[in-house]
Amino acid sequence: MEAGNQKETLEERVVRLLKEKNLRITAAESCTGGMIAGALVNVAGASDVFGESYVTYSNEAKQRLVGVRAETLEQFGAVSEQTAWEMAAGAARAAGADVALSSTGIAGPGGGTPQKPVGLVYIGCCVQGSVQVRKLRFYGSRMENRTRTVEEALRFAAEMLGG
Repeated sequence: MEAGNQKETLEERVVRLLKEKNLRITAAESCTGGMIAGALVNVAGASDVFGESYVTYSNEAKQRLVGVRAETLEQFGAVSEQTAWEMAAGAARAAGADVALSSTGIAGPGGGTPQKPVGLVYIGCCVQGSVQVRKLRFYGSRMENRTRTVEEALRFAAEMLGG
């Protein structure tokens, strides 16, 4: 949607789609540390579709706030498809939201391993109980990796919302 010469941003598209469908969104964020929520609240009128969000940086917070199972963390680790899935489903449940995004990854510059390298990210998206997860790999700085994760999460939400 174009307004004058202004192109609709990803976050504006997500908020518009949520309003059109009368849905509410939340997020459970690890590597993005609240940046997804921050992007959403940059949009005027976001309060119509967004009420709360969770920064679950530690494993303990993932378990306590959004119900990630200890067994999942022990078996697959915090940076895994399974954890991203449980974060998205758990955030939706905890917030009573229709849509939830999750992010977990290794932003860098340290912390990577050969199995889980720096820049590895999992993004989860839950829409009305249906959860999908995407595995991504970025090669930028810590901030670039985090920013790209937010962009891809918003793009994922827009796609799952049909826009």
